[in-house]
This record gives sequence, structure tokens and C-alpha cells, in this order.
Amino acid sequence: MNWDAAGISESQPRKIEMVLKTGQPVLVQVTKDPIGQKGARLTSQISLPGRYLVYVPGGGMSGISRRLPEPERARLKTILKPIVPEEAGVIVRTAAEGASDVEIEGDVARLKAQWDDIVQKSENPNFHAPALLYAEPDLAVRVIRDIFNEDFRKLTIQGNDAWEEINGYLSFIAPELTSKIEKWTGLGDLFADYRVDEQLAKAFDRKVYLPSGGSLVIDRTEAMVVIDVNTGKFIGKGGNLEETVTKNNLEAAEEIARQLRLRDLGGIIVVDFIDMILESNREQVLRRLVECLGRDRTKHQVAEVTSLGLVQMTRKRIGQGLIEAFSTTCDSCAGRGIHIHTEPLKARPAMPFESHSDNSSQEEPEVSEEAQESEQKPAVVTTTAAAPSGRKRRRAVSTGVVTPGA
Repeated sequence: MNWDAAGISESQPRKIEMVLKTGQPVLVQVTKDPIGQKGARLTSQISLPGRYLVYVPGGGMSGISRRLPEPERARLKTILKPIVPEEAGVIVRTAAEGASDVEIEGDVARLKAQWDDIVQKSENPNFHAPALLYAEPDLAVRVIRDIFNEDFRKLTIQGNDAWEEINGYLSFIAPELTSKIEKWTGLGDLFADYRVDEQLAKAFDRKVYLPSGGSLVIDRTEAMVVIDVNTGKFIGKGGNLEETVTKNNLEAAEEIARQLRLRDLGGIIVVDFIDMILESNREQVLRRLVECLGRDRTKHQVAEVTSLGLVQMTRKRIGQGLIEAFSTTCDSCAGRGIHIHTEPLKARPAMPFESHSDNSSQEEPEVSEEAQESEQKPAVVTTTAAAPSGRKRRRAVSTGVVTPGA
């Protein structure tokens, strides 16, 4: 809730009933799409993203990305001070670095016009809540707005509609980038010729292979994403197991950061690296993971390593991931990935020492009290099993029940 915009000061008790009444229309923005059983997340703090900045009506405060150098931050502050309304705020993005005064002013003017249009629609008596007042542009335009810049060598576009939309958008907001786009004139499919379909197919697989022969197994649950690291066929050179495991984990750290961006995985993420003996190696792997995640534009945080050697992290989840965008839930198994057998379970075969007879009058053999007591309380034993080659080096403990006399 935007208490400042509602006129509630910090000295006043901030209760929702002081601002909202039953049946009152409220202007809200969807900040997170519904996922699974969780509904959409809404906020009354509206923000409109542009190419160089985010416009926050009613914000009153402005901020500039810390990734920009101090001289550039000072220059942008000078440009924004006279053009941003007092009742609004802006958040300047890293894309604003080097942008001219005209480009910054144009971005502010476009976003302010969008907000004025939203307010005008919300005050229209013909609109009845709930009603859609403004929607984000489609994916192609969002990619151009948020990612495409002078660092790109070329952007190839297939389809007349997409070409006209992107070319028109760029001609309006960044004419200097129109020379970097080209229209696909080939006869085949653009994704097939550039092997994009092949990469998408790999991104849907739960198993990802590493350069040295190891692998990642990525599983998604309702609560979290679990990533397991395995050495597979990678045995290293020289017979140094610690060095082999460390190298495999370093490769895994780099690939994990890439897969999180590629699959757009979010929420709680737990990584089970292969156990390493030396503390310095564990710290090296964790540093590599943090460094690779530094290229991720999505907000994330790496927590401490647990007592079991698991790396915990969180990554902001806003909308659908890659697999949700390109798939539907299976009607047969409801997304569980299994088929339940309809046949009844087969009867358990009789044990060798069991006796079955139709003669109920047959005398049962006498059993001593010690045997009866031991039969009622089966012994439990614990054994240590050696882990197979290429698997985790943790000691596996198995528990079994021993039946006396068996």
C-alpha cells in the first residue's frame, strides 16, 4: 500500500480500513502473474517501465542505478530535475548511460502521457471495476525496450507484423538502432536455421550435460527448485579425486547461472554440489557461482551453505518460466510425470517359515518365551554402504529389519 500517496503520515496508525472501503474501486498493478495454486500479486504502487527509466507516479523520490559511474549519475540528475513532476519519481536504468538530454526527456514525456491516459480511463464513468486500463506490450517490444542496445551486432526478424511493429517502435524511441535490425528473407524457419529450436528442446530436459562429462539434474517442485550435480563419466586426470570434483563443481556453477536465466527459474533454489574436502575449494565454487550470477538482471540472493553442504539461494519470480510458456499440464498425470497402476497389488508371497493349513484343529508348535519376545521385537541393524563410482561421496546409511531365525 502506498501510504504516502494516500495521505497517511508515519505518525498516524497505518490501518487498511483508513484508506479503503468496501466496494471502493482501487487502481492496482499486477506485479506477479498467478503460478500454480498461488494467485496474482497486486500493488497500488504503480510503476511504468520505459527504455531509460521507470516512471513512478505518486512516488516523490528518484533513484539512479548504482552500476553507473558517479559523473554519469550527476549528469542524469541534472537532466531529470526540471522535467520530472513533483508528485512523481523515476528510477533510472543502466541503459540511460550515455543517453542524450532529448532521449531522456522523451522517455519521461511518453511515460507521463501513459499515466495520464490511465488516470483518465479510471475516472471514466463507463468503466466499471474490474477493468483493464493498460497492458504491457507484447514480448517482441519488451525485448527491444529492455535488452536491445548498441552492443548487439544484429537482430533478425521474421514475419511482416513483427517487422512493422519493431521497426516502428525503434524508429520512434531509438532511430540509431534501426540499422542493426534486418528482415528475414529465407525460405525456411528462422528458429530452425539458427538452431534456436534445438536449444529450446535442451532447455526442457531435466538433465543438462557439462563440458567435462558431468551433469546437472534440475527438478521443480511446488516449494522450490532442486539442482543436483553429478560427475557422471568425468574421472579427471592424475587420479586426484578432490581436484576432479572441484573442477566439475566449477563447471556446474557456471552452467547453473546460465540455466537459471535460460529457463527463468525463480523462488527458492537449492543446489547440491558434490562434496569437497577442502574448505578453500568449497569457497572457490561458491565465489564462482556468485560471480556468474552477477550477470543476471533478475534480483537474486545467495544464502549461506547449510550443514549438509547445500547451497541455498533465491531468485525473483515475476511471471511464467520457459517451460510454462511452451507447455500445458498433462491431462493424464496432472503434471506429476507418473501413471498410477489400476491393477490391485499382487498378494505378498508366503515366507518359507510360514505355515498354511485348512486344518484349524492342528496343534501349533510350542515356542519359548525368549523366541516370542524376539519375534515381537525384530532387531534393527545399521550398515554403511559404499557409494557407487561417479556418485556422491557421502556415507550412505541403510536400515533393515532382521527376523530371528530367518
